[in-house]
Amino acid sequence: MSSFSEYKPRASQYITFMDSEFYPDYLDEANTIYGSVIEEFANLANKASNSANLLRSITEIPNPSRTQLLRVFRKYVSPDTSVEMLKVKRRISSIIEDYGHRFRDIEEVREKLASRPNPDEALMAILMEYKSRGQKGYELTEAFFLWFEKNFGAEYLIQGPVGAGRDIMLNEVLENWAIQTPADILISRTDKTPLVIGFARYDSDRGGAQEDDRIGGNRDKVTDILQYANTYDLPLKVFFLNDGPGLTLGSMWNDYASLEYYGQGRVLVCTLKMLDERFTRDWLES
Repeated sequence: MSSFSEYKPRASQYITFMDSEFYPDYLDEANTIYGSVIEEFANLANKASNSANLLRSITEIPNPSRTQLLRVFRKYVSPDTSVEMLKVKRRISSIIEDYGHRFRDIEEVREKLASRPNPDEALMAILMEYKSRGQKGYELTEAFFLWFEKNFGAEYLIQGPVGAGRDIMLNEVLENWAIQTPADILISRTDKTPLVIGFARYDSDRGGAQEDDRIGGNRDKVTDILQYANTYDLPLKVFFLNDGPGLTLGSMWNDYASLEYYGQGRVLVCTLKMLDERFTRDWLES
């Protein structure tokens, strides 16, 4: 079987392109989804005595509206605080204590809101980027599950989130696995013997330190999983399903090829278009 590195001269032929919407074609949809969110944010801002009070009032609103309002809050009031940070209601008091001195004053927030056109297409376009974030990864994973079920569904079991479901936690599916480690794919024999732990990623773009951090983290996963397999005498291997044009940027292709080399046959990296050639029964049972 050819190694992942041997595909590099023909990399563009093995990349799957997940369609993206063209700007400004999606602005009508954005207005439908986010017009009311921006209007509600403005109403809350007009009632709030200060910016900290505005944040507290947003956290009392049920989801999914709360998350969308927090995204607007971050843009207008507190770019220092991530939406993930703001989602945790029990941390709101400490966030206000730690970051509140950098919140934009509520009077200025109102002025900025009043100065924007209605509808605010620029902000709605930004919010649409949040909506589509992760979607291509979900499509990638779904395509793999469909391919696997067609080719191996009668012989093996496959688990994992198809879409935005909860990740597999290795400490919940592997006996004596000590730490909480999320994964996207678990393939087992019908007797429940685990064979493959898989991680899926679609890269529209990639580079710099974030790229280096990812590869280092993947190498750590390989090390931990293969050590576990050796300790408990399991035929466990690691699979990286990666795709997208970002895979061809910088050192990414070479970095993933090095993971295969590091795994000495127990690590496999594939795009969707490589599956038929590389993801074989021989490798599953090796």
